[in-house]
Amino acid sequence: MKLLVDGGSTKADWIAIDDEGKVLFTTQTLGLNPEVLTKEQIISRLDDKFDISQNKQKAKQLFFYGAGCGTDRMKNFLSEVFKGYFKNAEITVHEDTYAAVYATTPKNEEAIVCILGTGSNCSFFDGKVLHQKVQSLGYIAMDDGSGNRFGRHLLRGYYFNKMPKELALEFESEFNLDADYIKANLYKEPNPNAYLATLAKFIIKHKENDFCKKIIFKELKKFAKNYIMQYDNCREVPVHFVGSIAFYLKDELTEILTNYDIKIGNVLRRPIDGLIAYHILNK
Repeated sequence: MKLLVDGGSTKADWIAIDDEGKVLFTTQTLGLNPEVLTKEQIISRLDDKFDISQNKQKAKQLFFYGAGCGTDRMKNFLSEVFKGYFKNAEITVHEDTYAAVYATTPKNEEAIVCILGTGSNCSFFDGKVLHQKVQSLGYIAMDDGSGNRFGRHLLRGYYFNKMPKELALEFESEFNLDADYIKANLYKEPNPNAYLATLAKFIIKHKENDFCKKIIFKELKKFAKNYIMQYDNCREVPVHFVGSIAFYLKDELTEILTNYDIKIGNVLRRPIDGLIAYHILNK
């Protein structure tokens, strides 16, 4: 049994396949970002899912593509956790961008591949190897255009009284905006970036509102300038996207990139289906 995992900060999609690519089971855990979770928290999230805990001895290979796995230190940390849990499996841990590449980019083709979900990322794929111009410093310092950045803008707009009154009333009705609750999620609970990203659905729902539209275009332009345009060939190769923010704001992304003479390529909400095809072809 082979386990394929697309691991974001908010959630992780798991698919188990046999040698012929037949799906044995699918499930979803909470996010498994090693930058923000301890070993104990990761194991608890694995134990919480029956399909995973009951089949951990049967797994022969685990391919994990995850947020927070961009450094050797984090890859090695997560690999050791998985080796202790899936004792009979060969463990491979890649950063989440590789899942986006394998899902969106035809074999041996060049492309710029971006992730816009809870966090954000951008790499150049030369057909074989990923190249990154920007080393991520995490959600506090970076993550332009991401769900957590949109959540931050909404909270600031609300608390600084910049959000239009009608919009603020609806925001209040959909989310707990008590200051103590917000601060607990930001400073005491795990995954504060994922908490902020849960607010992003509000900005997408109201993306035609002038207040929300201004934030969306400002952040997506920053992502294009600070990430995509780091690459000199950004106008020569397609730019693919994976992630819920990219998927639901595809029209806005297309408009912005077109204005910069950049060609938008494939846009997928989740890369997991593309990963199945990739691993069947490359078994």
